[in-house]
Amino acid sequence: MTDRRRLASTGQTALRSLMGQVEGVSFVDGTPARITAPVADLHPAPDHPKRDRQVLYGADVTVIEVQADMSFVQAHSDGYVGWVRSDALGAPAITSHTICVPASHAYSAADLKSPEVMALSHGSRLQITGAEGAFFQTSEGWFVPRPHIRPANKPMTDPATVAQLFFGVPYLWGGNSVWGIDCSGLVQAAFRACGIDCPGDSDMQEAELGDLLDPKEPLQRGDLLFWKGHVAMMVDADVLIHANASTMSVAYEPLDSAIFRIGSQGDGPVTSRRRVTRPL
Repeated sequence: MTDRRRLASTGQTALRSLMGQVEGVSFVDGTPARITAPVADLHPAPDHPKRDRQVLYGADVTVIEVQADMSFVQAHSDGYVGWVRSDALGAPAITSHTICVPASHAYSAADLKSPEVMALSHGSRLQITGAEGAFFQTSEGWFVPRPHIRPANKPMTDPATVAQLFFGVPYLWGGNSVWGIDCSGLVQAAFRACGIDCPGDSDMQEAELGDLLDPKEPLQRGDLLFWKGHVAMMVDADVLIHANASTMSVAYEPLDSAIFRIGSQGDGPVTSRRRVTRPL
């Protein structure tokens, strides 16, 4: 494992599981934590403004090193590493539910007129401890509308339906939330909601997801098309959905038009087509 995006080492400190694989570092067990901000950016260095990816509220992480107000973490869901603001971290908790609509709010009381505590993106994870009226109560004492959450052990069944929830969301490089998402973030959100493990970036997804399709195989809903640095999902045999820089949003596009447009702008042909089968 040499890809820095999933290498649990800062060059000074590494997880003990990497003993024998990296040298010149101090090894630690790491400290379990949880993301407690609505969304947190993962940076390649503690003082680097670039965003590699994002992690959402409730995501489990392991803290490997702390420098000033930044912490180097590894996300449990996909192994992605990066530096996050330490004030975005809290104590670990066993989450039981996930936000299943594009976005919701956590409220201070079980009353739609009560002040909201924070916004929550699709995919945020919560520990539910009770219910009151039309709301579920979280372990933090907040309240979330019942229709907006789903038990984490009852995943959705159609990744394309999840991807379509993000229609119109603005494009954001490295984004993973309803406030901004990129092509691989959209695919990851879609498959995760259906209980399918999915890496964070399109090159990883092309290498690791599903089965390669013959170019002559008819495409169907949920199939993935890859270009160099880009991924899209089919909603039927002729139309795809993707987060793209052309519209700067999550948008539908006819398959033939997308292939022509992407090729004509210099980004090359489709590099592969893949089909991911949901586990039974």
